[in-house]
Amino acid sequence: MAVAPSDANSRSTERTQATANETSGTDAPGLAADVALAAAGDRSAFERVYRAHCDRVFSVCVRMTSDAAQAEELTQDTFVRAWTKMGQFRGESSFATWLHRLAVNVVLNAHKGDGRRKRTISMTEDEGDEEAGSVGATLMAPSHFAPGEWMDIEEAIASLPPGAKRVFVLHDVEGYRHEEIGTMLGITSGGSKAQLHRARMLLREALDR
Repeated sequence: MAVAPSDANSRSTERTQATANETSGTDAPGLAADVALAAAGDRSAFERVYRAHCDRVFSVCVRMTSDAAQAEELTQDTFVRAWTKMGQFRGESSFATWLHRLAVNVVLNAHKGDGRRKRTISMTEDEGDEEAGSVGATLMAPSHFAPGEWMDIEEAIASLPPGAKRVFVLHDVEGYRHEEIGTMLGITSGGSKAQLHRARMLLREALDR
């Protein structure tokens, strides 16, 4: 489904509302109404939903793929999927949260289709269970860094091996639990911890250079 671009001011306002809603777990009345209308087949309402959330979805996609062109395609795929699944949104969480999870699944399915998820995880589950716990105090979250420092981290994240990068983004950037990540990636929670530990070690090495 093609969606026309909006002017910068309205898009910025809608994006700010969407981000605040995802943080609070609720939808603003206007956006909630648009979601309901879109679920009923209103394309104009869906266009407004798209404008409010497209930058956030693109951010998720580009962090997980480190490929802007692919992230653009996956963003569009996410909204095509959202259009077809709007009727399944039950309001149990904010629409932003629902859409965010849909975007993650679209990215993971794309990796699976490319055969990337079939690669064997290089670290053992035992190593993850023990060592990941030892670095819990050094959680690397965006809020802990100045903008310039986070730009360096983004570059370092892009250089991570695919498995470690996906787990790091899902856990430390997007906030998923290891159990959820394991379900998404088809690995154990211990395997997720191992990949997170590996990602953090590699990031420290990259940032210390």
